[in-house]
Amino acid sequence: MAWQEDYRKKLTTVDEALRCVQSGACVYVHANAAFPQALLEGLERRAPHVRDVEVMHLIAFGDAHYNKPEYAESFRHRALFIGSNLREAVNQGLADYTPIHLSEIEPLITLGQFDIDVALIHVAPPDAHGYCSLGVAVETTLTAARCARRVIAQVNDRMPRTCGNSYLHVSEIDAFVEVSQPLPEIKPMDATPEQMKIAGHVANLIEDGCCIQTGIGGIPDSVLTFLGDRKDLGVHTELLSDGIIPLIEAGVITGRRKQINRDKIVLGFVLGTRKLYDFVDENPIFEFHPNGLVNNPLVVAQNDNMVAINSAIEVDVTGQVCSDSIGPRFYSGFGGQVDFIRGSARSRGGKPIIALPSTAKNGTVSRIKPMLTPGAGVVTSRADVQYVVTEFGVAYLHGKTIRQRAEALINIAHPNFRGELTEYCEGLRWLKPQAVASATAR
Repeated sequence: MAWQEDYRKKLTTVDEALRCVQSGACVYVHANAAFPQALLEGLERRAPHVRDVEVMHLIAFGDAHYNKPEYAESFRHRALFIGSNLREAVNQGLADYTPIHLSEIEPLITLGQFDIDVALIHVAPPDAHGYCSLGVAVETTLTAARCARRVIAQVNDRMPRTCGNSYLHVSEIDAFVEVSQPLPEIKPMDATPEQMKIAGHVANLIEDGCCIQTGIGGIPDSVLTFLGDRKDLGVHTELLSDGIIPLIEAGVITGRRKQINRDKIVLGFVLGTRKLYDFVDENPIFEFHPNGLVNNPLVVAQNDNMVAINSAIEVDVTGQVCSDSIGPRFYSGFGGQVDFIRGSARSRGGKPIIALPSTAKNGTVSRIKPMLTPGAGVVTSRADVQYVVTEFGVAYLHGKTIRQRAEALINIAHPNFRGELTEYCEGLRWLKPQAVASATAR
């Protein structure tokens, strides 16, 4: 049977396609900017007919009404990374959170611990050979779709076609629903003066020929603006934003010195504006792959001079990093932070970096703390942390004692909080008297 005929036979309406979702099912949903909104709205309409359906996905941009209290008997969400549209539900006990490294989600799918009945995905129309691209987000969805008992695709003519391991054939999909909808856009925000200072310190650690992992937000976007004079940078990252475009167009990012996937930008998904989505469309410099490969620390480490740039909510004076919760209140997730911290640490010449402003709440709270806020979870352990960067400089912690770590972190804390940090460390006899006096005077 020609794929065109197969496609026509599988073309249906949203509500008809979702009749396969039965009580007790596990439904995996395409995430990030590929959140299949039309299918999710249809899933909500399915609520009166089902009970105890688990809905699982990474961070997603769009409406997630299925987590509202009125749907509690029909659906329960399992967040593999918590976004703003599900944060309240998780912290109110209406949804669940699974702390997990991004590189380790796909093995749970393939081994059957995450037993997926239905995968809801968002794809570009099939090409001349019948292959549908997962577009802006391959992440863990390709693996989920290949393991699910049934796959329903939202086909969108506004979804870019991306290169790499980002395709499913028409024959691998059970039902198609056609839409024409813009993708959600994440517009760059103006960086604060503190973020620019942090970015400058981070950029000073990036040399010609380095391979970088960066994310989205004020600090990562600002770091990229400082790299215009570098040569032959490479990129191996779980996600990218618009800030990468000028460096590619200027010939700064070439990938020529990469040890693997030379000349290619390897990634799992993009989050940005339509400009970015158009830029990756059929652009062969980009290779999209599942995050089980992209985030695998053993793969990351094969790139020499790998620089991983990640953020944190708070860091204690021994170097423990919390980045998924504010006290006991869950905020985000593990994502790929530890994957890339460990991968870059094992890279020849690699530099794992945690970058964060020194304060929060308009300067009233220090992000470098004597101890983590009660209830806060450790995402990156003190033994994994090498570089911590704030607007006040760089603390290098690898191989350092607790005494040396405390002194280095106090030196990059906001001056308003150095005294109390020093007093805490002095009480535990972590600092030498001269170090105490020096840190207090700064």
